[in-house]
Amino acid sequence: MSPVTHFLAGWALAHAAELNPRERMLISVAGIIPDLDGFGIAVDLVTRGATDWWGKYHHELGHNLGFCLLVTVVSACLAKRKSVTALLVFLSFHLHLICDLIGARGPDGDQWPIPYLAPFSALPRLVWSGQWALNAWPNLLITAGLIALALRWAWLRGYSPLEMISARADAVFVGTLRRRFPAREKQ
Repeated sequence: MSPVTHFLAGWALAHAAELNPRERMLISVAGIIPDLDGFGIAVDLVTRGATDWWGKYHHELGHNLGFCLLVTVVSACLAKRKSVTALLVFLSFHLHLICDLIGARGPDGDQWPIPYLAPFSALPRLVWSGQWALNAWPNLLITAGLIALALRWAWLRGYSPLEMISARADAVFVGTLRRRFPAREKQ
């Protein structure tokens, strides 16, 4: 799935408990951080194809249990509610893996196996024969639903994913949403 979808899925999962903004950020970032191993594509573009870091390392370095445990431990160290945050970070990371397993097939039909137990073991390498394409309608529908959910929660709860970037921008965004869609008066 797309990084936007992974991020919004993590953001949605971050609402499973009463957490502070930092903890919500940690859980949201855990939903997207496995794709850190995809930044090799920048090197490949700069070297004009002389390297194949993206093809070689995407879904290898970040899409595994070892990296998940590292992210979970670091997140727990940065959180106030350590156990709840660690659990939700662990789940958010795995939600990313599950989403990639079901909906990240390339346009050429190629699948990236997920080396789940790396770096502890090279096997198993998870794949699913029913995996839909990255641009398939289910991915688009899931992304649209997560955007709608984020907007609804921003309106109801008074904060959005923008809180991770700027409290001021978040307040302006939520204020604009609430002015554009005012609460209905009770009859």
